[in-house]
Amino acid sequence: MPSIPSSSRSAWPDHRTVWRWHFYAGLFCAPFVIVLAASGTIYLFKTEVEAWIDRDVDRLAMADRLPGGDATAAGKSAAALAAVPGATLKSLELPGRESGGAGATRVIVERDGVAARVYVHPATLEILKVVPEQDRFMRRIFRLHGELWMGDRGSMLVELAASWTIVMILTGVYLWWPRQARGAAGVVYPRLRGGSRIFWRDMHAVTGVWVSGLTLVLLVSGLPWAKSWGNYLKAVRRLTGTAAATQDWSNTSEGGGQRRGAAGAGEHAGHGGGGRRGPGRDLAPEELAGIDRVCEAVGPLSLDPPVLVSPPRKRGGAWSVKSETANRPRRVELTVNAGSGAIESRRDFRDKHPIDKLVAYGIAAHEGRLFGWPNQLLGLVTAMGLVLMSGSGVVMWWRRRRAGVLGAPVASANGRLSPGVIAAIVALAVFLPLFGLSLVAVLLLERLVLRRIPAVRDWLGLAA
Repeated sequence: MPSIPSSSRSAWPDHRTVWRWHFYAGLFCAPFVIVLAASGTIYLFKTEVEAWIDRDVDRLAMADRLPGGDATAAGKSAAALAAVPGATLKSLELPGRESGGAGATRVIVERDGVAARVYVHPATLEILKVVPEQDRFMRRIFRLHGELWMGDRGSMLVELAASWTIVMILTGVYLWWPRQARGAAGVVYPRLRGGSRIFWRDMHAVTGVWVSGLTLVLLVSGLPWAKSWGNYLKAVRRLTGTAAATQDWSNTSEGGGQRRGAAGAGEHAGHGGGGRRGPGRDLAPEELAGIDRVCEAVGPLSLDPPVLVSPPRKRGGAWSVKSETANRPRRVELTVNAGSGAIESRRDFRDKHPIDKLVAYGIAAHEGRLFGWPNQLLGLVTAMGLVLMSGSGVVMWWRRRRAGVLGAPVASANGRLSPGVIAAIVALAVFLPLFGLSLVAVLLLERLVLRRIPAVRDWLGLAA
C-alpha cells in the first residue's frame, strides 16, 4: 500500500515512491485485470458467439407451413405466451436480414419478474426452446465481466479495481519514461537476448506502454455502467441540469436480478425490450393483433438488428420499436400507432444529449462494435497485452522478492508532496470517488495501524 512521506528536502514523486504505488496497484489489480480481460475478449465476439450457439434454430426446414403461409407476428407472440403460462409479452425481435426467413423468431416474455426468450418456428409456430434470459451464455459472461457474478457489490469491486488500474497505468508510464535511454531497445521493443531479468522487465514495460492508451479508453468507457460511478454521474448531471429524461444504460442489479437490460438483446441497454417499462400486462387479442401492423410499418425502414417491438404500457397506447444494435450511434427509437401503422415519433442518435452521445460512443468502442472488425481487433490486442503485462509483472515480483517479506520497494525516508502532484491526486480522486475513498482508507490504515506493528511493517516494507 502506498506510503506518502510528509516531510523532506526533496520533492515527491521520486522513483521509489512511484514504484511503490505501481507495485501495490499492480498486485491488487492483476487478478481482476486477467479475469476482466478474458471475459471482455469473449464479449467482443458476442454476436458471433450467439450466432454459433443458436445455429440449430437459425437453419430451419421451411417445408411445412401453416395454411396461408408463414405465421404472423401476433401468432408467434401468442404461441410464445402459451408456452409460458401466466407470462406477459415484453418484446418480439424482428428477424434479421441474414436469417433469410429460415431463423426462429425470438419472443421475450416475462413471468413473476423473470424474463425468458422463446424461440418460435416462423412457419409452424412450433416452440423450439425456452431459455431464461439470465441463463444465456453471453449474459453470464456479461455479469462476470461487469459484476463478478456478485451483483452491485461486485460492480463496485470491479470499479475499484478499474480505478486502481488507471493508477497502475499512469505510474507505469512514469516509470517507463525514457530519461537516459540509448536507442529504442527496451523502450519501444523488448530485448529478447539480455537475460531473463531484462526479458521479463521489457515484456512488462514495453507491452504495458503499447496498450496503455487503449486500456485507459476501455477503463473510462466502462465506468458509466458501474454502480457507484454511474450514480455519481447521474448526480452530477442532475446538479448541472444535463440529466437525460431517459438514460440509455443502467448501472444497477435491481429488478429481479436483471442487470443492465432486463429482457432485450442488448445487455447494456437498460430498456432491452421494455426493461424499464414496468410490469407487463395481459394483452387482449385485438391488442396483440396490432403488432402485425407495427411490424409491417417498420419493416421497410431497415433498422439495424436486433430490432425489438414492445407493447404499450396502457391500453390504446403506441407500441415501442427500438434498434438495439451494439453500434449505438446507429440506434433508433420509434413509437408506432398499432391501429393505423403510422409512426408517431422517432428518436435518432443526433437527438441525444452530448453526454449520452459520448457515453454511447464509449460503450460501442468498449464492446468492439463502433467501427467493425478493426475495433474488435484492437480490443483483442489490448486484452492480450493486459494479460501479458499482468503475468510478467507477477513473474518479476515472484523472482525478485526475498523470503519473509512481501517484496515491495522499500519506502523512501524523505520526500514531500509537490503542489502539482497534490492537484493531480485530488483531481483523480474527484473523478474516481472510490479511488479517493480507498486511498484515504489505505493511508489511515498504514499510518495508524500497520506501521505500529513491527512484523507487519517490515513485511510490507513500510517506513517506521
